[in-house]
Amino acid sequence: MTTSKRSSRRDPDVVLIGAGIMSATLGLLLKELDPDLTIEIFERLDVLAAESSDAWNNAGTGHSAFCELNYTPQNPDGSVDISKAVKIAESFEVSKEFWAFLVERNIISNPQSFIRDIPHMSFVWGEENVDYLRKRHEALLTNHLFHGMQYTEDRNQLNDWIPLVMEGRDPEQKVAATRMEIGTDVNFGALTRALFDYLARQEGVQLHLAHEVRDLEKKPNGKWRITVKNWATRKKRTLCTSFVFIGAGGGSLPLLEKSDIEEGKGFGGFPVSGQWLVCTNPEVIERHQAKVYGKAAVGSPPMSVPHLDTRMIEGKKALLFGPYAGFSTKFLKNGSYMDLPLSIKINNIIPMMAAGLHNLPLTKYLIDQVRQSPEDRLEALRDYLPTARLEDWDLETAGQRVQVIKKDPEEGGVLEFGTEVVSAADGSIAALLGASPGASTSVSIMLDLLRRCFRDRIDSPEWQNRLREMIPSFGKSLAADPALAEQTRAYTSDVLHLNTSVTV
Repeated sequence: MTTSKRSSRRDPDVVLIGAGIMSATLGLLLKELDPDLTIEIFERLDVLAAESSDAWNNAGTGHSAFCELNYTPQNPDGSVDISKAVKIAESFEVSKEFWAFLVERNIISNPQSFIRDIPHMSFVWGEENVDYLRKRHEALLTNHLFHGMQYTEDRNQLNDWIPLVMEGRDPEQKVAATRMEIGTDVNFGALTRALFDYLARQEGVQLHLAHEVRDLEKKPNGKWRITVKNWATRKKRTLCTSFVFIGAGGGSLPLLEKSDIEEGKGFGGFPVSGQWLVCTNPEVIERHQAKVYGKAAVGSPPMSVPHLDTRMIEGKKALLFGPYAGFSTKFLKNGSYMDLPLSIKINNIIPMMAAGLHNLPLTKYLIDQVRQSPEDRLEALRDYLPTARLEDWDLETAGQRVQVIKKDPEEGGVLEFGTEVVSAADGSIAALLGASPGASTSVSIMLDLLRRCFRDRIDSPEWQNRLREMIPSFGKSLAADPALAEQTRAYTSDVLHLNTSVTV
């Protein structure tokens, strides 16, 4: 399928590979900054946002660091490091600014089609974990982005906040929770499809579904020659472009390797699959109204942080628990079992072997997860929902993530649990690797990409002014300016129909 507002076949200025939230965000930013740019988007599946951006596959649904405990590690001295949480919270506010701009421009007509209010909570039990959560709360309150976060160990308050989580729980068990009322649920699949629907109607934009980029090669003149296969016709096409963005989720690493840029050498990928327990009992679904995150098991990847998650998917309220981690050699949910072995090259075999040796507990954890029985999964669910019944839950396959493995001068190779933009020195190509927090911080990630790859234009008065129109806080720090943060939250809450922002 090809959607286009242009019939000519001249080579585009920009090629975006992958029809997920990252390509959609970058494409729209570029088209708003320079309406004359010609853009072609290639997606190997026949639907938009079917991999990591899909609501059933995306574990984040609005990461803002309010409740995700893996973003606030505890230091050896017992203190809690909030630096990553502050950065993510700030980035999410920037995303909301951009989305508010899209709503005001009527690019998206109804904000509730993709973003809604939902309290974000952290819940722990046991003396040691309660002590950690108390310290985390105190540390987060030192930054204004987290003002308004409530903390309690009072069971009556917890019964009011999360009745299903408390029902049937041992009355002697020490428990605690934090709650942020201005949390959100974001359906990135719906958001991505809305952005591409608008983009595909713009002059100079072509969107191709069921088209797979098979090869890319740098030409002597600095442009990229790209070979694309149309899966409907089985025909191949070659085109050239000045800039390529590889935003293909787990499929980004193989394409980065094909580019043969120096900056991409030494990178590897470690795939992690996932599953959800999805509630099928409407009464249970209706009684829970929060995203409740707990502590990850020792050795587990960040995408496996357990949470009891209220979501809106396709206009219906859903309740999910998980994700349960697993291992597959696929890099994409719709990928090939040969993805991992084919990704091993001479320049990354040492980092990949070193990362494997340094992460044996993770490997054991994933093997244990794969071997879990339905009763094992129910036992994990009952840590959060003591009265859960197996017949009320179905097991569904979640998304596939590829964690970044990169060279390290001391360790040989390390496994990274974040997102990483890899770009060529000349700015002609960039690839996004990694997973969480990904989608929630997509706007900040793409702004960083613009600084790297369009550095001759981003400092121009025209682009600077346009960026401030789209993102009023652009060039300023929401994390360092309480008044600006309060003003920004009030603006985005009003436009996106969200809870009134807390006073910061």
